[in-house]
Amino acid sequence: MLTIRPAEPRDAALLLQLVRELAEYEKLAHEVEATAEDFLRDGFGPRPRFEAAVAEWDGTPAGFALWFYNYSTFAGRHGLYLEDLFVRPPFRGKGIGKALLVHLAGLAAAQGCARYQWQVLDWNTPSIRFYEALGARKFPEWLTMRVAGPDIARLAGQQPAPPRVP
Repeated sequence: MLTIRPAEPRDAALLLQLVRELAEYEKLAHEVEATAEDFLRDGFGPRPRFEAAVAEWDGTPAGFALWFYNYSTFAGRHGLYLEDLFVRPPFRGKGIGKALLVHLAGLAAAQGCARYQWQVLDWNTPSIRFYEALGARKFPEWLTMRVAGPDIARLAGQQPAPPRVP
């Protein structure tokens, strides 16, 4: 009944729809700026920036996972960073979320990743409990820092401080 397959270019609009549904669940719909063209360009172009998998239940899109690779300087190896995982409400409780997480763990293990990590909103207690039951650990001492939108250009335009003369 469950199939997990790699996303294909034809899935760009589906990925956008699933991201919008995830954003609504997270009360962040106002932040979605992405377009299907963005997903097509960045996931399936000559230099892919992410990979994705689509979970289907009896041929119906039920959820997805989207990830990319990062690098751990401490471990000296790359890692898999899960950006988004989402299962549509009618399909929850069928093991689809766990299957997607296990699928990605298999990819991370096969590729020799040092880490497999993601973030979860602090209010999302059901997901936190679910992840912990699978063996994931929280790192409350690490805070997410972000520079976004016009602040990136503002930061990029700053001049380095002149060297101090002794």
